Amino acid sequence: MITLTRLNGHPFAVNPDLIERAESTPDTVVTLVDGTKLLVAEDLASLTRIVQEHRAGVVALAIEMADSEPNAAVASVTGIDSRPRLHVTPEVD
Repeated sequence: MITLTRLNGHPFAVNPDLIERAESTPDTVVTLVDGTKLLVAEDLASLTRIVQEHRAGVVALAIEMADSEPNAAVASVTGIDSRPRLHVTPEVD
């Protein structure tokens, strides 16, 4: 999710994957894939930068996760988790 600002100053979050296009008319209008139009305070260049930084962060996090937990990355793709499991047996009185 990215955080944008309504013209009245109130912030809101939107999934950038749902953005179809953005126009400057002169206010910035964001059109979502379902046709919803959002008027935002950010200019077009700022909106573009925010989306690019969000996507770069997603890729960086995926790389970091793959490097730190290779078995977890494989498990998410294959559905097979080969990480060791801690089995706790409840105490019986």
